[in-house]
Amino acid sequence: MSRAFERSLIRAMKLQFGEETPPLWRRGQISPARVIILGFLLLIFGGTLLLMLPWSTRTPGGANFLDALFTSTSATCVTGLVVHDTVGYWSGFGQAVILLLIQIGGMGVVTVAVALFIFSGRRIGLKERWVMQESISAPQVGGIIRMTGFILRTALIIEGVGALLLALRFCPQFGLWKGIWYGVFHGVSAFCNAGFDLMGSEVPYSSLTAYGADPLVCVTVALLIIVGGIGFSTWQDIAGNGCRLRQYRLQSKLILLTTFLLLLAGTLYFACYEFRLPQWADMDPGERVLAAFFQSASPRTAGFNTVDLTQMSELGRLVTILLMLTGGSPGSTAGGFKTTTLAVLLLSAWAVFRRRSSAECFGRRLPEAVLRNASAIFWLYLTLFFLGGALICCIDGVALLDALFESASAIGTVGLSIVGTANLSAPSRLILIFLMYFGRVGGLTMIYAVTAGTLNLSSQYPQESVTVG
Repeated sequence: MSRAFERSLIRAMKLQFGEETPPLWRRGQISPARVIILGFLLLIFGGTLLLMLPWSTRTPGGANFLDALFTSTSATCVTGLVVHDTVGYWSGFGQAVILLLIQIGGMGVVTVAVALFIFSGRRIGLKERWVMQESISAPQVGGIIRMTGFILRTALIIEGVGALLLALRFCPQFGLWKGIWYGVFHGVSAFCNAGFDLMGSEVPYSSLTAYGADPLVCVTVALLIIVGGIGFSTWQDIAGNGCRLRQYRLQSKLILLTTFLLLLAGTLYFACYEFRLPQWADMDPGERVLAAFFQSASPRTAGFNTVDLTQMSELGRLVTILLMLTGGSPGSTAGGFKTTTLAVLLLSAWAVFRRRSSAECFGRRLPEAVLRNASAIFWLYLTLFFLGGALICCIDGVALLDALFESASAIGTVGLSIVGTANLSAPSRLILIFLMYFGRVGGLTMIYAVTAGTLNLSSQYPQESVTVG
């Protein structure tokens, strides 16, 4: 009996006795993963159409399709890569559209949609709750509506506080109303880990380099980035348990520990080595520490910068690439392959070194399925990162490390750039668009969307060991 015939027979028997779920297209339903990726696609194309309107740009005629698509994708996927300076090219209306895309993309399309359902008084069914759970990486369906309300309230409060603190600096410099607008824009952009800025009126693409020695701006933006990147479920643990760390979920413990270690390692590297190099000789000690802390926080995954990245050493660029690839945490406004993925891979390796059968942490044993998911996500991100960088290098003749920097910035939804995205060709921009979209939607979501409704046979091949190492 041929293997193809055997599979067909098994499939027919499963369908006959109701053991297999029919394909989604036959049921007239759609999986949560597909709802999420379609929601982001619709938002991107809607934003593209709005940015192509004549009054979206400062010059008559509006933006062309590719520039509008790139900017809409970057804003929706909270990346921050731009082909035009935001304040110099986009009008007030265009900036408002970008800010709206950042807010919806950062909070999640499904989260915003469910919030609108709640405010309108419509009943939220089980299917919507299921999709919502997948969207924010909630541990369970129960209490998902209450959690959504908590997320929205907390986000608005944090963004409001951040906008107020930034307005204290911007209002004396730009005037009352412009200062308030700048405070709101950068507060939302920082919390949603977007990296869009309005500081290019004098020096295009300058980001926050003019405020590199300003503690109020740097610390406020960095804290907004960190809070937005730790994840919604971690917020709940902090709000519910306070300083009682023992009562936190294992995921929250791993997120907080990994985030702290990454921030510490990045700050120590930049302060003790990178910013002591000759090209940074004009920095005083306080400015050096401030820049180091900001530069360790921003690549995960905001995209603001307070120093000239083109002056950074090759090692500094490599460290920044690693931070960008790691990103934030699951169920947050950040991208990357996530802090929990890194933690699980390190714990798995540590278990092998200790000759343990499973990874352990904080008195808990990690399931094998978690280890498999972490490995799949890591290698998927790494493959796309290298492939995207190699293609950009070949197409535009960019130095390989700089091309990899651009690729990491896109797939990690960061927004930092050394070569200047505006200097890249159309094919390279299309590559970055795909990487930004993939990085925001998430590796597992894309995999589940593609494989939804496929046959999962219970039969297994015989097992045979292979020597590794």
